[in-house]
Amino acid sequence: MEDAERIQLVHPEPGKQMPRISRRKYELVKHAILQLIPEGNPGYPFSQLADGVASQLTPEQVAEIGSIGWYTTGVKLDLEAQGIIERIPGISPQRLRRARLPNNQDNP
Repeated sequence: MEDAERIQLVHPEPGKQMPRISRRKYELVKHAILQLIPEGNPGYPFSQLADGVASQLTPEQVAEIGSIGWYTTGVKLDLEAQGIIERIPGISPQRLRRARLPNNQDNP
């Protein structure tokens, strides 16, 4: 039954393997990321994302997740692969924004 409680992460670059993680941890981190990432420019700096995610969670949730940086990076890559967030092109260091869905509907 544990497999039913896990989710397979997907990498935005085809062929790169990603781990399976707890669905609960995925949902906690995803929700926190989507609270931080704006729809437009100037976006949100990737370098601040893990700290931003931690600030959106309770101390109990932070302890439950464990490595906030590792989970934040994995979930961020998965959200990129799904087309929910995107890197702003031509900007370094990396900044993130919400991606527009092809049918112009708002993101979840």
